[in-house]
Amino acid sequence: MDGEACIRKAYEYIFHSDFEEAIYWFEQAIAAEPDNAGYYHKCAVSCARSGKWPKAKVYADVAEKLEPDNEEYRYHSQVIQSRLLLAEASGLVAAEKPDLKEAAELLRHAVMLDPLSFEAYYTLAMVCMTDGGLDEAIECAREALRLDPNHSAARRLFADISRKRRMERIRSTMRRR
Repeated sequence: MDGEACIRKAYEYIFHSDFEEAIYWFEQAIAAEPDNAGYYHKCAVSCARSGKWPKAKVYADVAEKLEPDNEEYRYHSQVIQSRLLLAEASGLVAAEKPDLKEAAELLRHAVMLDPLSFEAYYTLAMVCMTDGGLDEAIECAREALRLDPNHSAARRLFADISRKRRMERIRSTMRRR
């Protein structure tokens, strides 16, 4: 079967929300035409939709390597990398001995790669608040709310950070007196 026929089969499965089978057919298209960057990109998109982020990254990177000037491929690769960094940072935060400084660095890189990632901004706001970086925390919480104004947990987080900052300022003022 040629690559285009495989792509049509993949889209049939996508239409029925069977992403596993769609990925299989995208991979068949890639095997048929290994120099077709579009096939790698389409496979990466389906892998990402299925939550297979490491596999999505592999396909996105190949698409970008085959067509380095393609802005869409570059952007998609960055979004996937951002998602992987978010997952890694979340693991550091959830560890028995959390490494908040390393998690914050990963999250800063994640938001740089994907400035539309609500999850990365929200998680960075929580990490910064926990680690005492209230100025950065409030900015990240504000950005998360800009991306999703109706997110109730983000609204609470913003209020908590604001309250903490006010208390810190009051304590600082009291110490100076």
